[in-house]
Amino acid sequence: PCLFCYSFAIKFNDFFIYSCCYLSRRLNQLSSHDPLWKRHCKKYWLISEEEKSQRNQSWKAIFISTYSDLGRYIRYYATLKKAWDDLEKYLGQRCPRMIGSLKESVREEDLDAVEAQIGCKLPDDYRCSFRIHNGQKLVVPGLMGSMALSNHYRSEDLLDIDTAAGGFQQRLGLKQCLPLTFCIHTGLSQYMALESVEGRNKYEIFYQCPDQMARNPSAIDMFITGTSYLEWFTSYVNKVVTGGYPIIRDQIFRYVHDKECVATTGDITVSVSTSFLPELSSVHPPHYFFTYRIRIEMSKDALPEKACQLDSRYWRITNAKGDVEEVQGPGVVGEFPIISPGRVYEYTSCTTFSTTSGYMEGYYTFHCLYYKDKFFNVTIPRFHMVCPTFKVSTARMVSRDAVVLILETNHNEYAVDEDEDSTDTDEYEDRRRVMDIPAPSGRCPRHT
Repeated sequence: PCLFCYSFAIKFNDFFIYSCCYLSRRLNQLSSHDPLWKRHCKKYWLISEEEKSQRNQSWKAIFISTYSDLGRYIRYYATLKKAWDDLEKYLGQRCPRMIGSLKESVREEDLDAVEAQIGCKLPDDYRCSFRIHNGQKLVVPGLMGSMALSNHYRSEDLLDIDTAAGGFQQRLGLKQCLPLTFCIHTGLSQYMALESVEGRNKYEIFYQCPDQMARNPSAIDMFITGTSYLEWFTSYVNKVVTGGYPIIRDQIFRYVHDKECVATTGDITVSVSTSFLPELSSVHPPHYFFTYRIRIEMSKDALPEKACQLDSRYWRITNAKGDVEEVQGPGVVGEFPIISPGRVYEYTSCTTFSTTSGYMEGYYTFHCLYYKDKFFNVTIPRFHMVCPTFKVSTARMVSRDAVVLILETNHNEYAVDEDEDSTDTDEYEDRRRVMDIPAPSGRCPRHT
């Protein structure tokens, strides 16, 4: 029996070894099966058939070489690469000047050097984006959107990694914050917190807002614009490429349009889009600055005798406390536009609230050009304006004794003093055709 067992064991072992060799050979064949690597190359690295043919390599070789370079970003690369590709394709047809300002990618060692320089780790989604494009040159228009009112112009560039590192902050109020954007006209930046300090969450993105009522200069409130670089950048790109932000004179304007914010009276349609301006707003004192863009259009199917001219406007402005203000005045932007079949008239204006939200509605009064004694009103749809989430500075000084009041909240949770009336500012309206680049004064006329 022992001899039998020994003989059986030898045969079983031979069979096991043979089976392992066969299995290993099959696994090796499977691991070299190019269609499997093709799927991974397209899923994680967005490699196209055309790019594959240009490289003259197998799908497996392409995946391995790409992974050796970008493997740490496998969670983010496809999402960010698609966002960049979509943005370039969209802007290439509409804002070619802007595409020319984009910089080529940086190397891993460049990003490592920046981390050593600032003494903080950069998030992988941020690093990944810069492996695709190193931001843009400091030019106008800026990739991250523009805004223009009479005597106030803003255009934000996406900073390259070296410029961002040069603006890295260690001062109180902005400790360990890295600028992501910059406006050469206003000095406005969006920052990313690289550590959870001073009431910020790690990798949170925000506009700084100095507390004008605090004794401490480091008391800086924050308007939050993103929770991570990936979310911040891809959500912005999505709004651009889906037409959520209008392209005006080769620039992206960050106006948001609510599809329900449209009203039609007869042959005339009025639609509204809005935007919040952090650089002209403050939490202390409560002063929230909004712009709105009005589009007035007459149907192209309207009869010629429907042509008319705008005489006056009426606004009913309501803040979050329910306080109502009524404003009436002649024309818009100091003009009395004529609307005829197929014609569009657009202009921008601004208003301020002492509450974190409010809404406006009203009507325009027109008279017919063919029947000059015939007047009629055209409805302006109700449109809401809401301040983005903000956080109050943790270093706000509330007394001479330098007592630090620690508060972290958003606009729905924090009670602020609301003693300033909302104000219609149509006298400062600015037409679309002069929105190219007004002479920058750094402030809206409302504040001069």
